[in-house]
Amino acid sequence: MAKITKDTLFKAEKPRAETLIDKTTRAAWEILDDEAEKRETKTARLRKARLEREASTVTKAPQAQIKDAAQKTRVKADGKS
Repeated sequence: MAKITKDTLFKAEKPRAETLIDKTTRAAWEILDDEAEKRETKTARLRKARLEREASTVTKAPQAQIKDAAQKTRVKADGKS
């Protein structure tokens, strides 16, 4: 009697051929993944540029705010509204 193993006991399933629907689905997912990757790259680039711009304008903004605040307090002190 032959030795029983998983190979001799069970018949191997033949690999299923890829159908047209499977090919279409795979292609669609590849396109979606590529678009998502491009979108994430663009978002990261724009975020970096925005943060750099904000960092450079933050140093200028407090000086302008101080001048505006000083002018407002002078107006209130003079009694003019």
